[in-house]
Amino acid sequence: MPRKLRRSSRDLSTPRYGDRFGYHYDPEGFGRFSERIAHTLGTARFLVIQTVVVICWICWNSFGPDGLRFDPWQFILLNLIFSTQAAYAAPLILLAETRQADRDRRESAEDRRRGAEVKADLDYIARELASLRMRVVDAEDLARVEAKLDRLLGLREPRDDADAAVDPGTR
Repeated sequence: MPRKLRRSSRDLSTPRYGDRFGYHYDPEGFGRFSERIAHTLGTARFLVIQTVVVICWICWNSFGPDGLRFDPWQFILLNLIFSTQAAYAAPLILLAETRQADRDRRESAEDRRRGAEVKADLDYIARELASLRMRVVDAEDLARVEAKLDRLLGLREPRDDADAAVDPGTR
C-alpha cells in the first residue's frame, strides 16, 4: 500500500510523511527492556553462568582437539564478545538507572506533597485546639470537653471525677 504524502505548505508543524521507515519505536517499551537486561546482568545467576561458559571456552580452546579449537590462545573471539557485551550493557544499565531516578523523583515529589498536606492538617488541628483551650475558662469546662473527647475517641473509660463534674443535663 503506497504511503500518502501530506503536503502542507501552510502548516510546518506536521511532518510530510507518516511513519517514514515502517517501524514503530516505543521508548517506554525499550526502557522496560533495558531494565530487564540491567536486572539480569546484575544477578548472581548470570555471573555464575557467564563464569562457567568462560571456563569451558578457555578449557576447550586450550586443551581440546586441535582441529576443533575455534578460538586459539589469546582468545580474540572471547575478547570481542566481552567487548560487545560491555558496549551494549553499559548504556542499557544507564538507561535503567535514569528511569529509576525519574521514578524516585516522582515518588519524592508525591511524598513532599503529602507531607505538606499532613502539615497543613496538623496546623489546622493545632489552631483549633488552641482556640478550644482559649474558650475553656474553668476546670469544669475542661473536664466536660475531656470527657466528650474521651467518649468520641474511645481511648479510655470516662473517669468518675469527670462524670461528677459534667452536668447530667448536658450529656
